[in-house]
Amino acid sequence: MNRLCWLDPDTLEFPDPSLALSDPEGLVAVGGDLSPERILAAYHKGIFPWFNPGDPILWWSPDPRTVVFPHQLHISKSLRKTLRKATYQVTFDNCFETVMRACAAPRSYADGTWISEDIIEGYCALHKRGFAHSVEVWLNDELVGGLYGMALGRVFFGESMFSRADNASKVGFAHLVRQLCTWNFQLIDCQVANDHLFSLGAVEIPREEFQQLLVNFAHEPDVYSLPWSTLTLAPWE
Repeated sequence: MNRLCWLDPDTLEFPDPSLALSDPEGLVAVGGDLSPERILAAYHKGIFPWFNPGDPILWWSPDPRTVVFPHQLHISKSLRKTLRKATYQVTFDNCFETVMRACAAPRSYADGTWISEDIIEGYCALHKRGFAHSVEVWLNDELVGGLYGMALGRVFFGESMFSRADNASKVGFAHLVRQLCTWNFQLIDCQVANDHLFSLGAVEIPREEFQQLLVNFAHEPDVYSLPWSTLTLAPWE
């Protein structure tokens, strides 16, 4: 029976994800901090923070793991029509913190948010270092959707998305995946399953398989050179 690990505040070491608890499923460790260095160490091992404000920091590696293989993105007929009409304008890294705060805003279908001020501070620091990125979806100069996550090697780790208009977050995700394909990214981590992700082609894979994909692709040198904010996105055909 696995035992819950309390992180040593003086090191950045995490336990092996295979030692995660089965109840609650995927809980690997407790404690530590949300410094950029610790978050990076966690992601390289397939571990991410997720906890309620006021609770200790909890670190997770669920089994199975929900992922999207970029070249297997599913685009429905209605979404493709929206993309071709170019109803929305899409940018990258134009307002990272604003996107995070929009993801943290109250939602009608959820109680509260796990995106605390400490989380925002930690990921904004990673954004300034070039690891964390945002996608913004605009309608008439109003931010109506977006998402943010982390890029390590040829793996993108999706964190959260929001939508204030029909299909806005899906439009942003589709543009992101198309760009990641041009950079030969091999994997998009979605952490845990939901119907929204499944509609975009997400699948569940065993944690062991996910960990091997990280070994193969997350430690490679960055395959893009320009700042994401300077990218010009082509019209959708």
